[in-house]
Amino acid sequence: MKIGARNLITDVKGLYVGNASDEGLKSGSTVLVGDKPFTAAVSVMGGAPGTRETDMLAPDKMVSEIDAIVLSGGSAYGLDAASGVMDALRNQGRGFQVADAIIPLVSSAILFDLLNGGQKDWQENPYRALGMQAFDNASENFDLGSAGAGTGALTGTLKGGLGSASIVLDSGHTVGALVATNPFGAVANENGHFLAAPWEVDGEYGALGPAPMGDPLAKPVSFKMQGFSEKGNTTIAIVATDAVLDKAQATRMATVAQDGMARAILPSHTPVDGDLVFAAATGEVPIGDAVVDPMMIGHAAALCLSRAIARSVYEATPAAGDILPTWRQKHG
Repeated sequence: MKIGARNLITDVKGLYVGNASDEGLKSGSTVLVGDKPFTAAVSVMGGAPGTRETDMLAPDKMVSEIDAIVLSGGSAYGLDAASGVMDALRNQGRGFQVADAIIPLVSSAILFDLLNGGQKDWQENPYRALGMQAFDNASENFDLGSAGAGTGALTGTLKGGLGSASIVLDSGHTVGALVATNPFGAVANENGHFLAAPWEVDGEYGALGPAPMGDPLAKPVSFKMQGFSEKGNTTIAIVATDAVLDKAQATRMATVAQDGMARAILPSHTPVDGDLVFAAATGEVPIGDAVVDPMMIGHAAALCLSRAIARSVYEATPAAGDILPTWRQKHG
């Protein structure tokens, strides 16, 4: 295994990511879009999810491919970011054709960032415009940390953010992850050691290594055991590959990738988190071994997601009105 050229989900050829942020709002949206529709699936393990157009991703549903996936802040308001992306796709003539009608297929999920110190007294929902702006910004290169859906994200002890990572397998398949990290739990211990440290590559999040023996990763003080409603929660992610996967195989990929979230956040999948993972497969590289290749792709997806979560927090930057410090402010 080796990391991709960018160490981003866009190392999966044909995929692009766009961010849009509102610094006053302390929120934003992120979109993943492809050159063409891609196979998609989802795994939901958190107790408080917020989603749009996820039922159609089940393996037994008619639609086999979708046009885009949106991650957004804003809680339920943020689901409207997908409307902006739908408008942008429709303007390009992209979508599912039903006779003379074109229906862009856009799945989305949101995190709760309504109580993070930003200005939330809008008169008109801002997320539709943020979704369209994110689509317009889609590129192979994009910002991490306090950008897009990670703009106002928070962890239990530190500022959260947007993260990404990639792996190229010996089979020739590329796997990547994209995540907006906003959990109830912690991603690092009180001395700054990331839970995801065992899977770090080339010092991508500080090279501190695992916590020393006798220095526990999870003390009660390392995340807010009480008052979760004061800031909100949820980690939402996408894992992607260029492999040829059907919806059932993509669902397995998303499910296995949840292990990456559990390795990087403690605790994960709580009743107050809406944790979920989307999977996307562009179908450019055939599967060689029908058992081994999908298994390794799922394993790589979990590793990428752990790394992306740590990178999201490591790359976060401070802003006026923050209610938690960044990792670099506290440990850098």
